[in-house]
Amino acid sequence: MTVESVCVCVCGEMKIEFAPLRLPLRRRLQTAAVVQWVFSFIALAQVCLAAFVLLCLSDWWILAALYAGWLYLDRDTPLCGGRRSHWVKSWRVWTYFRDYFPITLIKTADLDPRYNYLFGFHPHGVLVAGGFGNFCTEVSGFSQMFPGLTPYLLMLPFWFRVPFFREYVMCGGLVSSEKASASYLLSRPGGGHAAVIAVGGAPESLDARPGALTLQLLQRKGFIKLALKHGAWLVPVFSFGENELFDQMENPTGSALRRMQDRLQRFMGVALPLFHARGVFQYSFGLLPYRKPIHTVVGRPIPVSQNPCPSKDDIDALHALYMEALTQMFEENKTNYGISEDKHLNFI
Repeated sequence: MTVESVCVCVCGEMKIEFAPLRLPLRRRLQTAAVVQWVFSFIALAQVCLAAFVLLCLSDWWILAALYAGWLYLDRDTPLCGGRRSHWVKSWRVWTYFRDYFPITLIKTADLDPRYNYLFGFHPHGVLVAGGFGNFCTEVSGFSQMFPGLTPYLLMLPFWFRVPFFREYVMCGGLVSSEKASASYLLSRPGGGHAAVIAVGGAPESLDARPGALTLQLLQRKGFIKLALKHGAWLVPVFSFGENELFDQMENPTGSALRRMQDRLQRFMGVALPLFHARGVFQYSFGLLPYRKPIHTVVGRPIPVSQNPCPSKDDIDALHALYMEALTQMFEENKTNYGISEDKHLNFI
C-alpha cells in the first residue's frame, strides 16, 4: 500500500474513506495538533467550568475560593490588552497546526509601528482558523513581517468569564471584543498595536461553507467609528480558503434551522453552526477541518485622522472607502488562490 492510497468501506449506502495505515509521522502530528485545537474551541471551556465546579465541591474548595477572588480582581484584564505568553504562542504544536492546512500569511505593504491599527478580518469562517494561526501564534511570521506591531484577536466576552479557560486564551493574545477593549488597544500611546476584528461576527459563521463569498459588512460600521475616534488606521484582511474548511447543514434564511440558530445567537451571543468535515482516521465525516490551504492576505493600510466625534457622514464615507479597498484587494488576489475570475464578493 502506498502512502497516498486509502481504504474504502461501504456501510449501507455510505462510503467511508479511511486514512492509509502508513503515513509519515509529521502528518499524524499535524492531525493531533488540529484535534487539540478543535477540542479547545468546542469543549475545553465546558471542561474547565466542570473542573472548577468539582473543585468547589471537593476538599480543595479553598483553592476554588482563592481563584474566584482572583477572577474578581483580574476581571478587567481581558479589556486591557490581556496577558499574552510568548512561550504559549511559540509552542511547537502550532507549527504542526500551521502545516496541516497549511496556513500562509501574505504581506502587501509595510505597516508603520508608530500607528495603531484596526485589522478587519474576512470572512469569519466557522472557527476563524486563519485568524488564530496568524495572529495568536508566532508560526506564520507576523512579527518578522510587521516588526514593532503586536496583534490582538478579539473574542466574544462570554469566554473570558469561564474559569481557567480565560487564562489559556489570553496567553494566545486573545482579548474581549467589548468596545472598551478595542478602545484600550487603539488609544495606546506610541502605536504598535493591532486589534484584529472578525467583522462579520457570529452571524457570518452560519453561512460559512465552501464557495461562500458573502460578507456581513453593509451594516457593520461600529469598527469604523472606533477607528475614527482613536485615529487608528484601517487594514482590510482577507483569508482565502477560510470558508473551504467545513461543510454545514443546509440552513437557508427562513428555514426552521436558521430561525433556531438566529434565536440562539441573539440570546447567547454565540453562533452554533452545525458543521462537519472529516475525522481523525477517515475522511468521510467528523469535526476536523479539511486539509485546505489558507492564504491570509494583509492589505494596504487606510490612513485615518482622529475624529473624537465622527458624524454619520464621516462614518459612511470611511466605510465606503474600506469596502472599496477590501474589494480591490480581493479582486487583485483571487485568481492566485483558486477563485475564478467571474466570482465576486457579495456584501449584505
